[in-house]
Amino acid sequence: MEKKMHLVPYLVEEVVQQANEIPQGVDLIQAPKMWSKGYTGKSVTIAVLDTGCDIEHPDLSHAITGGRNFTDDDGGNPSIYRDYNGHGTHVAGTIAAKENESGVVGVAPDVNLLILKVLAGKEGSGAYEWITNAINYAVDQKVDIITMSLGGPDKATSLHQAIKRAVKENILVVCAAGNNGDNNHQTSEFSYPAGYNEVISVGAINFERKSSYFTNSNNEIDLVAPGENILSSIPDGKYASYSGTSMAAPHVAGSLALIKNQTEDQFERKFSEPELYSQLIKRTLPLGHPNSLEGNGLVYLTTPDLLEEQARRLQVRTNRRMGWF
Repeated sequence: MEKKMHLVPYLVEEVVQQANEIPQGVDLIQAPKMWSKGYTGKSVTIAVLDTGCDIEHPDLSHAITGGRNFTDDDGGNPSIYRDYNGHGTHVAGTIAAKENESGVVGVAPDVNLLILKVLAGKEGSGAYEWITNAINYAVDQKVDIITMSLGGPDKATSLHQAIKRAVKENILVVCAAGNNGDNNHQTSEFSYPAGYNEVISVGAINFERKSSYFTNSNNEIDLVAPGENILSSIPDGKYASYSGTSMAAPHVAGSLALIKNQTEDQFERKFSEPELYSQLIKRTLPLGHPNSLEGNGLVYLTTPDLLEEQARRLQVRTNRRMGWF
């Protein structure tokens, strides 16, 4: 089977044996402030389509509720979804690493993870058919969110149809935009499935909120998230800092779990996929980059609170000028 789908390229910046911190990216998007309100991703299931996962990692074992192998690794045994690359474990950690006073903490530390292995071997390559089958499986399992930090240069009808089916079933599909950027926002670089309109395409910024030099630019970018020097879990109980839009996408997937918790708690009803997408975009901050690089801006979970505070201060200043108090 021809393997045209690959990991979105990424850089391994540093590997460490131990960690004990909230990663900078998780803090930058304001996830801890959502936890303080009681929103931690509980009862939300995210399907991670990647290279598998280290299911025994101390930061992740609590979160994994199941998994399946769609590749030819381990003889194609569907019940073995080991991560021979490290990428899938890193993505899973950014989403769901547990707050346990050691290691790292993910954006949504109480979320459930369904691990769907669609990329094989140490190099992390896969077939469109594997990914299509995994998306359809995730839909059948009634997950809430699908995240994919992978891509290929070609469109595939079956893959696109599977994504459309997922969205129709009110499943949010998050994809890394790709790392083929040429540092020129006027040119377009597309990777699929991120290039499909139905998905949420995520570009990358650094901790100074500058656009990452490698991030793809095109008219399908929805928003950006931290994607440089992102500390997260890797196999064998270790940790590493990676860079790439692969690292930005799980920040958004985890954020959607928190947003789903918050909005459905406040409105006391289930939200549709378009409604949750709208709530996500309401929680972005424009950074001043061209739309082809940042879409609607940086995911910033407390944007509604920020705007409310700004409106309150403006009203106070207006009242004072009018002599009302």
